[in-house]
Amino acid sequence: MLASTTSTPRGHRAWRPALAPLAVIASLAVALLAAGTSGCGAVKSSAIRMVADQLSAGSSGFSSDNDPELIREALPFGLKTLESLAAELPKHRPLLRSLASGFTSYAVAFVLPEVRPLEAVDLDRAREQRVRARKLCLRGRDYGLRALEVAYPAIRRGLAADPARAVAAMKAADVPDLYWTAAGWGMAISTGKDQMDLVADVPVVEALIARAHALDEAWDDGSIHEFLIAFESRGESMGGSLDRARRHFTRAMELAKGRRISPLVSLAENVCIQTQNRKEFDTLIDQAIAFDVEQFPEIRLLNLLAQRKARQLKAMADDLFLEEGQ
Repeated sequence: MLASTTSTPRGHRAWRPALAPLAVIASLAVALLAAGTSGCGAVKSSAIRMVADQLSAGSSGFSSDNDPELIREALPFGLKTLESLAAELPKHRPLLRSLASGFTSYAVAFVLPEVRPLEAVDLDRAREQRVRARKLCLRGRDYGLRALEVAYPAIRRGLAADPARAVAAMKAADVPDLYWTAAGWGMAISTGKDQMDLVADVPVVEALIARAHALDEAWDDGSIHEFLIAFESRGESMGGSLDRARRHFTRAMELAKGRRISPLVSLAENVCIQTQNRKEFDTLIDQAIAFDVEQFPEIRLLNLLAQRKARQLKAMADDLFLEEGQ
C-alpha cells in the first residue's frame, strides 16, 4: 500500500462500493417528496432511513458492468447521494461503510491510474491528480472511522494513543470497517510520502489491518491478503517485508480460486518492480491480460479494471526496469 501510488487495495468484490442504481435513487426522490408533503418529521426520517438501507445494501450492477468509463461517470453522483443521506443519518453504519469503500475505490480505480502517464507529459497536472486522490482516500478513511465510532466512540483517541490496544476489542462484524479504514488511510499515505504527519500513521494502518487479519483472514475471498501484498512492500525501514508480501500473494490467489487477477497485478507492481525482476513481471502481467473476464461476469468490471492497469504497466515497462532482469 505504501510502495506504489497506483496499486489497488482490491480488484474484486470488496472493491464494490454500495452505490445506487437509478431506480433506487428515484425511490429516494418519491419517498422524500411524500414525506415532505406529509408535514411529519417522523415519516420523513423513516423514509430517509428506508432509502439509506436500500442504497447501502449495494448493487451487483456495477461489478458486472463491461464499461468502466460509464461507471466512472456514475460513481460521483452516487457518492454525493450517499453523503446527502449521511448528513441526515450520521450514525447509519452501513451508509458510512459504503462511503468509506466508495471514495477509496473511486480514487484507486479512476484517479490514481492517471498519475504515472501524466508524469511524462504534465508534471503539474500529475501532482494535482495525486493530491486529489489523497484527499478522496482521506475522505474514505474518515467515513471508515465514523463507521467504527458508531460502536467504539473513543476509537480515534485510542488509535492515536495505542493503535494495537484500541482495536483489540473489535469483533468479526467490524472487519469491513477495519479493512476500508486501513485501505483509505494506507492509500493516502502512498500518495503523500512527503507528508510526514501521514507517514507517521503507518503503525495505525498496520494495527487496523492486522486486527482484521486476525479476526477473519479469508474475508471477502482474500481482500485482506491482497491489501497486504502492497502494504508489506513498503520497505524494511518502515517495517515491511517482501517475503511476507509474497506469502500474502500466495494466500490471496488461493482464496480467489482463479476468479480474479488483481493479485497478479499487485505483485508485479509492488514487488517485481522494486526487485527489478522483469521476467516475473512480464509473466504476471501477461497472465492478467490474457485472462477471460467473461468467465465470471458478476465481477467483470473489477477484472477489466485490473486488466487496464496491467496494460498500462506493460506499456511503461521499459521505463520501470533498468535492465531486462532474469
